[in-house]
Amino acid sequence: MIPLRHTLLLDFDGTLVELAERPDAVVIDRPLKALIGRLAGTFRGRFALVSGRSVAQLEGFLGETLEGVALIGSHGAEIHIGSSRVTPVRPPALIEAEHAIRAMFTNREGIVVEVKTLGVAVHYRLAPEAEPATRALVQSLAIDNGLAVQEGKMMIELRAAGHDKGSGIAALMRQPPFAGTVPVFAGDDVTDEAGFVAVAVLGGLGVLVGPERETSARHRLDDVSAVRAWLEQAA
Repeated sequence: MIPLRHTLLLDFDGTLVELAERPDAVVIDRPLKALIGRLAGTFRGRFALVSGRSVAQLEGFLGETLEGVALIGSHGAEIHIGSSRVTPVRPPALIEAEHAIRAMFTNREGIVVEVKTLGVAVHYRLAPEAEPATRALVQSLAIDNGLAVQEGKMMIELRAAGHDKGSGIAALMRQPPFAGTVPVFAGDDVTDEAGFVAVAVLGGLGVLVGPERETSARHRLDDVSAVRAWLEQAA
């Protein structure tokens, strides 16, 4: 059970929902929606999703379920708390880079190009042999356009620089009702490591989801099912 003076921060893919072969194919079941609703009530506004997905994508998946839930999207660049909205403008350089990525991969079998508010992710889960070419293009575009590269599970993303999940969490924790509480953040990917560091600095703790590996998280849960069971106790 998480004490009521804590803030609950959860990654989405691989933490709340199982990873899918395509980013638009994740399954949002009714028990999950009900659980999110109960957690929003239990934590009284001190509950946030922290995702590499854009806020618009999260809202598309969860809709009204997100009432009372803060959102950190686009790897920390977007922060939505109640009626407060921070959403930077999409850089022109990212738009140009997106065109180059689409030109190379749109017709490549097994490659999924995911366009986000402040990023473009290339998923090669269905075509692992394409990893070298994918990585080379994204890294070249990052250098040429002053953008950041974000690694992930069987994907690589080109995104606006200057933000990560750690910076997003730090900004969130300065705002009411989060300020002065102890953050607990659960995530599964290397993209979540900055978040684990941020909550540790604030006196909180990170929870790694998945197999053991080198991490800044102090605790670990085996998988999405274990996360759900833990959250059911907290709710």
